[in-house]
Amino acid sequence: MQIVSPKQMREIELRSEELGVSRAQLMENAGAALAEIIDERFRSESVRVPGDKSIVFLAGSGNNGGDCFVAARYLSEIGYGVTVVNIGSIPQTDLARDAFRRLAGTRVQALRAYRGQSVKRSIEAAELDFMTGSQEKNPEEEAVPTALDKIRMEEKQRIERVMEALEKADVIVDGVFGTGFHGRLDGEISEFLAAGSRAYRIAVDVPSGGNCATGEVSEGTFCADETIALGALKNGMTQYPLKGHCGRISIADIGIPDAAYRIADDEKKYTLTDSSELKGFPKKRDPDSHKNDFGRVLCICGSAGMRGAAALSVMGALRSGAGLVNLASCTECVNTVSVLAPEAMFTQLDCDDYGYSLYECSRQLIESEMKKADAILIGCGLGVTEDTKELTKFVVENANCPIIIDADGINCIASDIDILLKKKTDIILTPHPGEMARLAGITAAEVNRDRFSAAAFFAEKYGVTVVMKGAGTVVADSGRTSVNSTGNPGMSKGGSGDVLAGITASLAAQGYSMYDSARFAAYIHGLAGDIAAEKHGEEFMLPRDIIDALSDSYRLIKEKNESAV
Repeated sequence: MQIVSPKQMREIELRSEELGVSRAQLMENAGAALAEIIDERFRSESVRVPGDKSIVFLAGSGNNGGDCFVAARYLSEIGYGVTVVNIGSIPQTDLARDAFRRLAGTRVQALRAYRGQSVKRSIEAAELDFMTGSQEKNPEEEAVPTALDKIRMEEKQRIERVMEALEKADVIVDGVFGTGFHGRLDGEISEFLAAGSRAYRIAVDVPSGGNCATGEVSEGTFCADETIALGALKNGMTQYPLKGHCGRISIADIGIPDAAYRIADDEKKYTLTDSSELKGFPKKRDPDSHKNDFGRVLCICGSAGMRGAAALSVMGALRSGAGLVNLASCTECVNTVSVLAPEAMFTQLDCDDYGYSLYECSRQLIESEMKKADAILIGCGLGVTEDTKELTKFVVENANCPIIIDADGINCIASDIDILLKKKTDIILTPHPGEMARLAGITAAEVNRDRFSAAAFFAEKYGVTVVMKGAGTVVADSGRTSVNSTGNPGMSKGGSGDVLAGITASLAAQGYSMYDSARFAAYIHGLAGDIAAEKHGEEFMLPRDIIDALSDSYRLIKEKNESAV
């Protein structure tokens, strides 16, 4: 499913106007769609007449506020009790002003939640008089309210009226700030956004306070039960912490022509990887197929102390359809994995006294196996020593088939990252934010502030595909970025990433492009995790349960593809 950046959404709206659908019509469509969704939600929940429901719109001064004004008009016409609260200032755009004027004569109640300019000037003047006036007071005059006292009382009443409306509301609709917001929220606005805890809370396009480009949030960001994205889902809403403020997300069609959504070839393209993106996956197998038709994966993984990482990656690759999987590792690791995954093949490497693979005496064996492989996975449980660093660099510089670098493989090249520029083949890296930070030379906090930019910048600079793991896994290559839609917190356990790496290597060996291998693997991995969580519970599931659920995830994908035909 296509998702867009805030900048792209503005360009889409401009193209829509060029194609004959004006901004005024888009606002009318957006308000009508918003009203329809709200009406459907509450008519299905209750047999009460609409007049029993009190709806309060928090409307900003821009076009998001205009969408609210249109929706308020429609809902009032069908009997709902509607209040519009103007936040920040009077409407500032021509479209919003026109939509607000059309509320005149309706049953919509309008409240002002902002401090007017005349009030601001009066307070400033009164405070100036106080500071420059005589400090001596007549005790008999102290009880007489000053002009400043009156203004403060009026301001207190203004806030109380708004708060009372919010506390009594059945539904609160947040349309204060749109998709262009960044920075921090004003303290008074934050208080309004937090009020009305008993109400069902809906955000228009994005919860106010959220950054739709990065997924960051300001303190006081609106917490929605539901967010109605207008026209398209914005990429920042797929990332935490903003996604956690969105609640249920739905997309409203506001009449933008299909042609307006076309992104130029030189622009970054964003997609949400859901079931619709996996049409035709997995490839159909011919009746006379044999193991060599489905790819050979070489896993250079594991060490004496991290045998499980090798086992999980090997089993992930086997369960994802690879025809042959060969583990090259130390004797202790080979002995363990051969029991857990007897279907695999094994190449024993010499190791040091601590159980880590040695480079010089292993290079010839590795080189021989690399020539037979259709994809190479290196890093899961490999360890970080001078020998494993040399081994990883050797693979990067000499392999001619796709390479997937995970975990310790990433750590092995982090101190000499320009080694990636010497590659002969395509590479996928699968870092978590901490590993991404080491690769990019920044902090994990900087990575998490904008996961899209961190992944895309590195992918473009080094000509690789990056799988930025975490909630809402981001996959980026030089021109495209996708966000995964599956998975759950129960997958946050050591070993889950090893399974993902094995799945990714398996798909690359089977001939899928690096970008598709990465994003399809993330989807399959997350779907299997969701199946495992349903069976075992998020708290109790293990990475091995994800492997066990892979066959069910493939079955579900096939069934959806067949039902869509």
